[in-house]
Amino acid sequence: MPTLIKGGRVIGDEWARVDEVANGSVASHTILPAAYALSHLDSLFDDGRKIGIWIDGATEPEQLAALIDRVALIAVRFAALNDGRGLSIAVVLRTRLGYTRELRAIGEVHEDVLHYMHRCGFDAYELPDGHDPAVALASMASYSDYYQGSVIDPRPAFRRVVRGQKTA
Repeated sequence: MPTLIKGGRVIGDEWARVDEVANGSVASHTILPAAYALSHLDSLFDDGRKIGIWIDGATEPEQLAALIDRVALIAVRFAALNDGRGLSIAVVLRTRLGYTRELRAIGEVHEDVLHYMHRCGFDAYELPDGHDPAVALASMASYSDYYQGSVIDPRPAFRRVVRGQKTA
């Protein structure tokens, strides 16, 4: 069973992810394919259910504009360790589209790239089976500051530091 990391700790996952919707009925706290959610906008979000969507790295984030204010969670599936498209998607979702709710990394999520994922806007990470969550948490804590700006703080280091003092 995959391990979910959110808020700097391992937590239980209250969401169920489905690859296909079989009978058309969708329970609250279900993560659906984005294509299904887009094709059922009128009926899916009318009764207050918390619905999430998942996309893969080939998805153009702008296609999700109609869902941004409706979904409680967006999961981006990484197909491989060296597939960085999901990082770019996260940046676009957070900056251009203004998505503020949970952004989860799923699929081939590895400990050594969690800090990059965090800087791009992810705030939840689903580790595949067999990955040690203690190693993942330690890898995230090993970086305390960066020279470059990011989604988390767009100011570069020279803008964050005044005469050797860090500003808040």
